[in-house]
Amino acid sequence: NYTEIEVAKSIEHCIAFSVFNANKEQIAFARVITDRFTFAYLSDVFVVKSERGKGISKHLMEYILSHPHLQQLRRFMLATLDAHGLYAQFGFKQIAHPERLMEINNSKFYDPIDE
Repeated sequence: NYTEIEVAKSIEHCIAFSVFNANKEQIAFARVITDRFTFAYLSDVFVVKSERGKGISKHLMEYILSHPHLQQLRRFMLATLDAHGLYAQFGFKQIAHPERLMEINNSKFYDPIDE
């Protein structure tokens, strides 16, 4: 559970994408963390449950990949739990050399504070 300030900060230096329905309600979102030239990381992609299965994620990916600031990238990465098939349709593949990747994972940093 992120605060409004944390969400705003996470979006501030990214390229954010939103999809709204006819009632102007947000039904999908994604953000791309990028230097706008060589590297990008797709993050925080979601489509609300009631709107899934309508092709929204495909349209969102088409729009993201057509963005002018994302045309000269050497590497475009993402992590997904269960949408491998979706991303494969857009050219994403398994990491060629996973042994080269490393991370610092501070997921506990975002755990809610006990009050």
